Amino acid sequence: MKGLGFEFRILGPVEVLHHGNRLTIRAAKLRTLLAALLLDANRVVTVETLIERVWGDDAPNGARNTLQNYVLRLRRLLNGAGWECPLTTHPRGYAIELPADTLDLHRFDALVRRARAAAAVEETEQAATLLREALRLWRGEALADIGSEVIRRDVVPVLDERRLDALELRIEADLALGRHEDVLAELHGLTTAHPLRERLWRQRMLALYRSGRRGESLRCYHNARDALVEQLGVDPGDELRELHRRLLTASPALAYVSPPRVRGNLPAEVTTFIGRARQLADIGRLVRGNRLVTLTGAGGVGKTRLALRAAAELSGDFPDGVWLADLTALPEGRPLEHLVVQALRIRDQSARPPADVLADFLRDRRLLLVLDNCEHVAAAVGALADTLLRAAPGLRMLTTSRHRLGLRHEHVLVVPPLTLPPVAAASRERPLTGYDAVALLVARAAAAAPDFRVTHDNHDLVVQLCRRLDGIPLAIELAAVRLGTLSIAEILERLDDCFRPLGGDIRAMPRYHRTLWDVIDWSHELCTEPERLLWARLSVFSSGFDLEAAEAVCSGSGIARRDVVDLLASLCHKSVLLARTQGLRTRYRLLETIRQYGGRRLADMGAEARLRRLHRDHYQRLVATAAAEWCGVREVEWLSRLRRELPNLRTALDFCVTEPGQADNGLEIAVNLTRVRSWFFTSTIGEGRHWLERTCALSAPGPRRTDALAMLSWVALLQGDHRLAERYLAEHRAPASPVATYLEGAHAMLTHSDAGAIPVLARARDMFRRAGARGDAHMATMLWAMACAFLGVPDVARAAGDAYLEEADANGAAWAQSWALWTLGLTRLRLGDTVAAIELLRDSLVRQRDIDDRWGPVWGAEALAWAVAAAGQYHRAAELLGAARHLRQAVGVGLITLRPFHEMHIEAVRLVRGNLDARSYAAALERGARTEDASPWPSCLVEALERHGVVHTSSESGATR
Repeated sequence: MKGLGFEFRILGPVEVLHHGNRLTIRAAKLRTLLAALLLDANRVVTVETLIERVWGDDAPNGARNTLQNYVLRLRRLLNGAGWECPLTTHPRGYAIELPADTLDLHRFDALVRRARAAAAVEETEQAATLLREALRLWRGEALADIGSEVIRRDVVPVLDERRLDALELRIEADLALGRHEDVLAELHGLTTAHPLRERLWRQRMLALYRSGRRGESLRCYHNARDALVEQLGVDPGDELRELHRRLLTASPALAYVSPPRVRGNLPAEVTTFIGRARQLADIGRLVRGNRLVTLTGAGGVGKTRLALRAAAELSGDFPDGVWLADLTALPEGRPLEHLVVQALRIRDQSARPPADVLADFLRDRRLLLVLDNCEHVAAAVGALADTLLRAAPGLRMLTTSRHRLGLRHEHVLVVPPLTLPPVAAASRERPLTGYDAVALLVARAAAAAPDFRVTHDNHDLVVQLCRRLDGIPLAIELAAVRLGTLSIAEILERLDDCFRPLGGDIRAMPRYHRTLWDVIDWSHELCTEPERLLWARLSVFSSGFDLEAAEAVCSGSGIARRDVVDLLASLCHKSVLLARTQGLRTRYRLLETIRQYGGRRLADMGAEARLRRLHRDHYQRLVATAAAEWCGVREVEWLSRLRRELPNLRTALDFCVTEPGQADNGLEIAVNLTRVRSWFFTSTIGEGRHWLERTCALSAPGPRRTDALAMLSWVALLQGDHRLAERYLAEHRAPASPVATYLEGAHAMLTHSDAGAIPVLARARDMFRRAGARGDAHMATMLWAMACAFLGVPDVARAAGDAYLEEADANGAAWAQSWALWTLGLTRLRLGDTVAAIELLRDSLVRQRDIDDRWGPVWGAEALAWAVAAAGQYHRAAELLGAARHLRQAVGVGLITLRPFHEMHIEAVRLVRGNLDARSYAAALERGARTEDASPWPSCLVEALERHGVVHTSSESGATR
């Protein structure tokens, strides 16, 4: 690939290096021309654009000829001693073609993207590290030695904005990690240099407050307001004003709470944890002494919050981490094991039963598995727990459920309500905040009613309210929200009026259940009629949802679409909804007990079936749109979004297989999710096969079902289940649809290494194109190019690889580009060009890492090992073979069932073992499989992705080091 060995830098003065040696560009216009090309690297820059960037309004006569002369001089410089020049000529202009990581701006953007992804899943330390690495690439002002007025006016400010944005993100991460004192001096300088950036002022105010300098923090607000008024004539925005209000009241929410360091996936606490010291001690004792502990208790009593805090405190006992699987959104009777596999981040794509996958994964590990909200699938949880505990002696399990699981070796702890003060007359001997129920009320009231205090005047009413709410945390939190608009006396008056049954005789419920439902019922009565209606309709969502989904599913018949956003905000203010903004989207969630209440209201209205159909319709449209836009600029966005919506997709699919007459809709959803490779990207291919099998079994015969069966065969083929793949192939060979043709070619290539696959896949590609199925046509192009690389003649393989990359580039498809580079790398390897192959395969892996692809790296690591072995770097090749084996085992796929891959693997192993003694080979394999705690990727593979991770200039000796 062009650009190999080069490194270009524009985040500072323009610099060019070739294999670490600096190239001098003395002519200012040549540096400007190079900068103008690098700003649009890997894209054609028109002659007109280049003339404008080089000369601005002062272009000389004959500028085109002069530009052509500059291009020739720049190409001569970059050609050096016969190097492959990255500067190319096109009909409309010129382009500089660079592999990933060659330009510092591209590396900066990739690191920031990875940091945002880490921050979104609360991996804050990783985000801060990545952002520091990104900011270190800056060597001063971007393009500091470029004199072009156009570039300095139109480009440099944009680059500076990206740098400032990354800097703000890094400071945000530092504040989240408790480094408030470390960033004070930096923030002082930044707010001085950029007085109109409100986010920097907010960060400085928060850092000062957390450093014990409240007065200075308040003065900062006035300085920010003065700057904004003086220079822009505007007041500070809502976020800055809200922070100022909280500073005035010394809101407890502003205090820094150090998160416990836990290996696993426990969510960070977003509010202070109150009390429960005795229960925490009991759970610690029980978990350390027993294999299975279940927390039971009424809804809203705090089982989940208690389990998560206990698990975090126990994390030091479990070297392999503490892991949470939330079963709330799991439909009753649906496969529990798939969800647990996903929660443990096991990347298994095999055809093995998921219970076997879990048992094998846990067998030699010491970890704590938390299963939350088990009551609706208690029998399935009990069966799985029994299987896993027998298979994995180092496993401990902590479950929450409204009733016990019923296993003989289960230890049950009933979670009581929070401690309550005695009757008012006796309670004055001890501070009320010493009782957990009162402490929670005061802490949660701080946000809604900052002036609320327990005083001599309201002392008895506080006691009465906490006792009236039975010390149930959820009930107390709902009541605390009302303290912003009602007094305690008014709240008590309304509670006394709220004993109304809901959907039956609520007084037949246990006392704590009744109290909670009373409080939720009262909160419901305080909502407006549209808010109540939206609350009920939102209960059809599983886990979470965004504004688009709420508008699509819940508007109409009493709720105007334009009003949904305001109603959502109102329900958030009333603590009925939780909201969290990640990236550009805000997601909303109902607490499970509140969702169940809304579900009962919806059922009482007789609207449940209609809303479930609307829910299904929305997610069916969502997946169909993703399929239509597949192999386009938004494909990675779609893959990430579908991963996030998996709980709702499961609910929609479950509706389709349990509701009569809906199977064809479910079939469409399952097929489209397979079409966009969502099951592969999220490492849930076993679940994908499950839904394809269920919907196929229930759907009527026809073209759609035929295509679905072909998709199912494709999944089975990649899982190594050739018997099922061949059965479906035999049954559906006759229709000769594009999908069936594609499957026939894939089977010929992957199962038999048959070169006859090449024309068959080419035919499938043409059929998809004629049908207007762009995404499917691209997948056929991918497999056709791959077949050419494995099985075709060199010229055909090179042309196919180039066609595949050109197609991916033209569509702006990042996932497709990563696989196109993989295919080109394989082609170069088969042609004997190991240097280019290594660079291309590294580039492919870097891109897959950046988009969090969980399928591609398995094959990227394996192919990189082949190329490194062919280059004569036998120790490194053995390490990469060990890394690839580790990834295959984690994902659960086998090479032996994919013949061309297996043949290449055998050749690489033969080559490496022939040049290393047995001890060195085994040691290198073991080294290659090692991982760091912070990454699921083996360390040697991470190292290989760094710029000097694989040596290109020399080979190792044939023996040992």
